[in-house]
Amino acid sequence: MTLSIQSKSFGHNETIPTRYTCDGQDISPPLEWSGIPAAAKSLALIVDDPDAPDPAAPKMTWVHWVLYNIPVNVQGLAENVPAASLPAGTKEGINDWGRTGYGGPCPPVGRHRYFFKLFALDTELDDLQQPTKTQVEQACAGHIIAQAELVGTYQRSR
Repeated sequence: MTLSIQSKSFGHNETIPTRYTCDGQDISPPLEWSGIPAAAKSLALIVDDPDAPDPAAPKMTWVHWVLYNIPVNVQGLAENVPAASLPAGTKEGINDWGRTGYGGPCPPVGRHRYFFKLFALDTELDDLQQPTKTQVEQACAGHIIAQAELVGTYQRSR
């Protein structure tokens, strides 16, 4: 079985509903996954937007959510999961708003793509003390045994 990630709220390459964006409730969407390899010891989830600030001329990748050390027996995350309800052992990283937690799509212009990337790791990572996405990716290097992604899109209606 191959590692996969999906959401009941939107399909791959489909529009993310407004409730999960800055134009709505700005809450995390429900996510579920399957196919975790037997050798996996933890999971990491990174949500980012490579189209910032303008998809016609992207200059950076904006980070929306960073989680690591998600236990392998967890099969997803509920909608609007608060930090206190994250699975035991799960650690949070810092997003590009300079805080932990989910920050929904809020593109300044155009239709952006949002990548929900799930990594199965052959280890649990050390406590990185609210790391950035880059620090989590560096810690994951050499430990990724499977990965999956779900892409959603969003464009603000003004």
